[in-house]
Amino acid sequence: KSKGNVIAPQKIFDTLGADILRLWAASTDYSGELTISDEILKRVVESYRRIRNTLRFLLANIADFDPQKHTLPVEKWLEIDRYALALARSLQDAIAADYARYEFHLIVQRLQTFCSEDMGGFYLDILKDRLYTAGENSAARRSAQNALYHITHSLVRLIAPILSFTAEEAWSVLCGKEDDSVFAGEWHEFPELKNKDPFSGWEQYGNLLEVWSSIRTIRNNVNKQLEEARTAGLIGSALAAEVDVSVAGNDYEVLARLGDDLRFVFITSRATVHRATAEAGQHIDVSASLHDKCERCWHYRADVGADTQYPTLCGRCVSNLSGSGEARKYA
Repeated sequence: KSKGNVIAPQKIFDTLGADILRLWAASTDYSGELTISDEILKRVVESYRRIRNTLRFLLANIADFDPQKHTLPVEKWLEIDRYALALARSLQDAIAADYARYEFHLIVQRLQTFCSEDMGGFYLDILKDRLYTAGENSAARRSAQNALYHITHSLVRLIAPILSFTAEEAWSVLCGKEDDSVFAGEWHEFPELKNKDPFSGWEQYGNLLEVWSSIRTIRNNVNKQLEEARTAGLIGSALAAEVDVSVAGNDYEVLARLGDDLRFVFITSRATVHRATAEAGQHIDVSASLHDKCERCWHYRADVGADTQYPTLCGRCVSNLSGSGEARKYA
């Protein structure tokens, strides 16, 4: 302090807000030396924005969700929604244990990974198509909102001891009661399953996590190939691409069962899986779609314009707008 190499807490309060200082303190391993600087605070601000933006997305997309009217049994959710719920429950269990051990820096690390990789980098990225193009009251959209509702309730509680002001702000939006407090409750209670199946029972969630972990690994490889195709000028965006994935063994079974939903996982206009030999290993081919672009969902599909009443839309969007709506099971 005598050397002047300190940053006054009040300065951080005034310029960045109290939650930034709280997040810095929580993200630092107090068993070692504590360091702070403008550069460190800049990284803390980036971490905070990632968490806050995740909450904003979650809250925005459950704004019209009424749990009294729109709650669905977990067995009727799409599988990726059950997977996201499994991730959220696993996160809550781990963070609750971290709080009990006062390992706050581990909590911040877990929150960062969950918001940036599990949510923003995977689940929410895939979910946007369903949230924005499915029928307003369709089972596909309500399934997504059911999962988001529980994820939001859990996440707000998890950040509350560290990001207290942000949590209270989010809680007032979530519950609509200004006099209520997030600190008045306990950890979120997740829904139970009544009719358990091999991929969704709570006692089988290790299996569900394992299955989707394999899918995510393959998806990461697909994304690398898509990026190379984009750099080479073959495609402008992932939705302009069609993907053929050749995989062997259990990976083939895991992908093949998704059917047409696989393209939504890869966020491409078409995705086809082929069985490969163990010797050949995994192979990914990316090609530019030759079909027209649907102006509503932006997918390039052969049936764009098939309905003369909607000459610029694909069959899926026509069904979602004026028909029975698309049927999805996995993603």
